[in-house]
Amino acid sequence: MKQWLTRSLWVGLAVLLILVAVAYYQVRSMGLIPRYDYDTEAPNLPAFSRPAVLVFTKTNGFIHKEAIPVAKSVLSSLITEQGWQAYLTDNAAVHSPELLAQFDLIIWNNVSGDVLTELQRDALRQWLEGGGGWLGIHASGGDSSYRWQWYVDTLVGAQFIGHTMHPQFQDADVLVADPASPITQHLPSPWLVADEEWYAFAANPRDKGYEILLTVDESSYQVKGDSLFGSDHMPGEHPIAWRHALGKGRVLYSAIGHQPHTYRLADYQRFLVEAMHWLKSPLKTAQPDPAKAVPAVEREGEL
Repeated sequence: MKQWLTRSLWVGLAVLLILVAVAYYQVRSMGLIPRYDYDTEAPNLPAFSRPAVLVFTKTNGFIHKEAIPVAKSVLSSLITEQGWQAYLTDNAAVHSPELLAQFDLIIWNNVSGDVLTELQRDALRQWLEGGGGWLGIHASGGDSSYRWQWYVDTLVGAQFIGHTMHPQFQDADVLVADPASPITQHLPSPWLVADEEWYAFAANPRDKGYEILLTVDESSYQVKGDSLFGSDHMPGEHPIAWRHALGKGRVLYSAIGHQPHTYRLADYQRFLVEAMHWLKSPLKTAQPDPAKAVPAVEREGEL
């Protein structure tokens, strides 16, 4: 009896350890355990023959496994259709003064966690303030805390505090804040966006003088307020996309984009295209020429 009991305890312990290991792997693979993986060896860029757009995707935090590849594909196609050239990478060492100087526009595609070294942070900030354009999408402004405070306070302009959870994905009415803007004038208001995750922020970027482009109507979906997962509620106006000037450069952030199908919406694609044109215009925008479209370039091993 004693031998049987001892053997059963060892079997139970082994099963428990296996379950813990599986759970740890799953949590880590989702990015719920922060990583501090920094890149220091810069990629070799191709010789760009058209205006170049950097599409950067690195995840040291939560990994949007379904949205990221779809967003890559959609963004590459949209960039190519404008007659520009896309370069896709998750190598953060591309953020150096010499390499950033080769790009007309930077897009951070669902970037999460702390991804840049101090030198890379300085390079990005100087490039932006010197006249560059930066488009941040969804998770690029969705971390609960940041080691680089300038990023959240100035670049994005608002601290993420939570998102819808019960249920997480819901249909909601998005409202156009500025119908006259070329970025939003094609959109209906309300614009029903189906089955998405809706971010909330600690404060309204409008209070900093940032221009709100889109808001979300909290009365059109289920808001729970404060919970263990943060808060999905904002008092008053609930911004979901905005833009602002940064030195000589321009910045636009859109919190829309957790679900892969959202990137396939024609209205959202046009929003992203108009945003890219606005961001790139200070640096001399080339006119689209589909006959001369250049395919996207992606660093080997990143698909």
